[in-house]
Amino acid sequence: MSIDSTMNHQKLVIIPTFNELENIQEMVQTVMALEGDFSLLIIDDGSPDGTAAVVKSLQSTYPDRLHLLERKGKLGLGTAYITGFKWALARSYDFIFEMDCDFSHDPKDLIRLYDTVKDRNYDLAIGSRYITGVNVVNWPIGRVLMSYFASVYVKFITGLPIKDATAGFKCYHRSVLEGIKLEEVKFIGYAFQIEMKFTSWKLGFKIIEVPIIFTDRTKGTSKMSSGIFKEAVLGVIWMKIKSIFSPYELNRIGLT
Repeated sequence: MSIDSTMNHQKLVIIPTFNELENIQEMVQTVMALEGDFSLLIIDDGSPDGTAAVVKSLQSTYPDRLHLLERKGKLGLGTAYITGFKWALARSYDFIFEMDCDFSHDPKDLIRLYDTVKDRNYDLAIGSRYITGVNVVNWPIGRVLMSYFASVYVKFITGLPIKDATAGFKCYHRSVLEGIKLEEVKFIGYAFQIEMKFTSWKLGFKIIEVPIIFTDRTKGTSKMSSGIFKEAVLGVIWMKIKSIFSPYELNRIGLT
């Protein structure tokens, strides 16, 4: 294993939360126990169940590694990550991760994503449910099909060569986030995940999918809604049209 224990504060895991009281303590303790001294930034959108209070109670146990940003109200997944990205870049983190709080993403896979970016010279590693078949546990078949064919749809419309376009488990090298104009990222739900991958690809960053097993949450409630899915369907078309006229596309084909 290639984790260098002397490289403290280079790795930041960003986890947005809203009403994750049943998961947050176990998630924090699990990430903090991983080899490699991962730091953790919780971005809580005013959870009425006391999620933020649990994080605060744990901060003295993990000084300098556990951080909390509290926002007033449910402002959306995309804006939470953009806030976290800017926070990470301002503090010189080199490897920035996205991850859910509900254990659908196995925290142990953070090490695999990190190793892939650090040692294999990739810029973005995606924890992929579909790169080696369909690796999803406990999801209703309807949701599996919706998720899988969303990626097929994205590839058909945009050409994005990613099997799991809506994946939310990722490791970025800081150069990717520095290269993207974060203030111009438009979407906040499923489409946010697609937009970040699409823009990274258009900018020429090296992307790889790392196979993971995705297990549906056993505690708490899902944040999925029909509005989020609609945003993704329409957003993909908008992204493709915009890219035709954007500097990203002109740079890619050598016209600037």
